[in-house]
Amino acid sequence: PNCKFMQGYGMTETSPAITMLPPECHTPGNPKMKAVGRPVSWVEAKIVDDNDVEVPRGTVGQIVTRGPHVMKGYWKMPEKTAEVLKGGWMHTEDGGYMDEDGFIYIVDRLKDMIITGGENVYSAEVENAVMKFPGIAMCAVIGLPDPKLGEKVTAVVTPQPGKTIVAEELIAHCKENIGGYKVPRTVIVRDELPTSGAGKILKNELRKQLGVDAMGKSKL
Repeated sequence: PNCKFMQGYGMTETSPAITMLPPECHTPGNPKMKAVGRPVSWVEAKIVDDNDVEVPRGTVGQIVTRGPHVMKGYWKMPEKTAEVLKGGWMHTEDGGYMDEDGFIYIVDRLKDMIITGGENVYSAEVENAVMKFPGIAMCAVIGLPDPKLGEKVTAVVTPQPGKTIVAEELIAHCKENIGGYKVPRTVIVRDELPTSGAGKILKNELRKQLGVDAMGKSKL
């Protein structure tokens, strides 16, 4: 009962810690609980735009970091190494923002962001809304090609045993929980979703199964 909880954020390429959220932030109602913490003492981290220019606090961009924790490079992959270590900063490919107190918040993997009708939709936010609907076992939100919107928000779900998912009801539920442009326009119900050995949903494989290539173009 006296155990204190803390969490961190990082990746294999950063050995692995980038940030740490201390126990005092894990209190009911504390808005910092949504953060992954502040950079640890030996780490530099910031949020940048597509041109690697640091963005104002509260603005979503890519999380980058540098310091002794960052890897030297990928084994025998010089081009990939140069890409992720551009300018001496490790580019995490995670989208997030930093608040005025220096706490970092993650919104999504940048490659999973959906651009629909000129609006950015972060799949994680939509997935959180979908998972609140009764009877959902697993969910992946992806963008599928659309001639008018560029991409349409699509929820691919699996039902819990003995449950039936009605697309119209799920869409109505989402309309009550997130902004209209973020609501899935299509719901696909499947028996299972492709996952890794660790249980992580493989969205690239899912896109292939749905006939969409790595560039988001339909192959059907």
